[in-house]
Amino acid sequence: MVPIFASFSFLLISALFIVADCGSIGVNYGRIANNLPSATKVVELLKSQALNRVKVYDTDPAVLHALSGSGIKVTVDLPNEQLFAAAKSTSFANSWVQRNVAAYYPHTEIEAIAVGNEVFVDPHNTTKFLVPAMKNIHQALVKSNLHSDIKISSPIALSALQNSYPSSAGSFRPELIEPVFKPMLNFLRQTGSFLMVNAYPFFAYESNTDVISLDYALFRENPGVVDAGNGLRYFSLFDAQIDAVFAAMSALKYDDIRLVVTETGWPSKGDENEIGASAENAAAYNGNLVRRILTGGGTPLRPKADLTVYLFALFNENNKVGPTSERNYGLFYPTEEKVYDIPFTVEGLKNYHDRRSPVAGNQPVNGGKGGVSKSTTGNTWCVANGEAGKEKLQAALDFACGEGDADCHSIQPGATCYDPNTLEAHASFAFNSYYQKNGRHMGTCYFGGAAYVVTQPPKYGDCEFPTGY
Repeated sequence: MVPIFASFSFLLISALFIVADCGSIGVNYGRIANNLPSATKVVELLKSQALNRVKVYDTDPAVLHALSGSGIKVTVDLPNEQLFAAAKSTSFANSWVQRNVAAYYPHTEIEAIAVGNEVFVDPHNTTKFLVPAMKNIHQALVKSNLHSDIKISSPIALSALQNSYPSSAGSFRPELIEPVFKPMLNFLRQTGSFLMVNAYPFFAYESNTDVISLDYALFRENPGVVDAGNGLRYFSLFDAQIDAVFAAMSALKYDDIRLVVTETGWPSKGDENEIGASAENAAAYNGNLVRRILTGGGTPLRPKADLTVYLFALFNENNKVGPTSERNYGLFYPTEEKVYDIPFTVEGLKNYHDRRSPVAGNQPVNGGKGGVSKSTTGNTWCVANGEAGKEKLQAALDFACGEGDADCHSIQPGATCYDPNTLEAHASFAFNSYYQKNGRHMGTCYFGGAAYVVTQPPKYGDCEFPTGY
């Protein structure tokens, strides 16, 4: 397959965006602190960072007024403490919607209501009230003719899964399926809504550092992990966790339900036993996540499911209880200074590099859950991800051989690496040339998820892949 060279010049980011719609990045605005800036200042901060989606944990009037006319889309929350009242009383639900939603919409662009938050782990046993509360709040929206514009869901924690590894074996806890998940997913289907999920690869990594590599948890280059159940290759723990939820929904025949990640993040500081909690790792996780989401494409199991993801959280919150990490998930200090510098937009990604410490290793080296294998030579190569799809591979190949100035002469007809004449083989050679020419620097073997690094020499026929230029 001869590479098709682009007839016009374009940047790498542009090349990656022509093949898929991109996802969306939002942020959680928590306020369990006594030193945060005013809501008005917070809205200005959001706008200055081009963050156009925000999720709040209540319906505070000052916050909703400040967001009025900002153009920022808002997800509000009905707290767990009010689930009982919302489930038992339609008049309460009607009043709540009138007072906290209808009174602000459309000037404050409320797009969703989170009914409760991680209800299944709520010690007050509010699970049985969840679906009735969701239905009553929805009927209240119908009464106000807002049901077409505002969706209702409820964020679940990954602890709602009985199995999450491998991703293909994802399943919900049996005791929750009939009383909660089936009626909730049916409600989401009927109302055209989506499942809200809170996913934290940090927790999985912290508890399993012997079998999960840090690179796999931080979206850094790694050989990937093959799911033995379906043969799909995963390059990040985040994707594996999200696909476990998709698989759990699929097992109940709800393949058509969309998913929004309502919380994910990484702490910049932690206690001594909170392995991996550091500013460098937080910057890598959130920065690489933004790149992963904004370069389009879904997960290995749902490649067309572009995701909306809300980073947790906007600020470090000094009044949160628990380990040190709980007070250090913020992207910003209360002074509005960045805790670390990452982009939130496509434009910002053009100059973004994951600034890895020279001593940061890829520990541990392990072939298990998310592990990677040692190189026998110390060299690395860049190869095409055959599961990225033909369109994305072709666009990335066009870039590498054109604007990227990779050496693609060897994959022309009659040349040494023309055979095997496949898109994956040709793309692998071109990607590796680009990677080696650019000094194997972090981010030069990404191509919007169309490529990944390997530690053993690639084998495509008799073609030899160079390791340096």
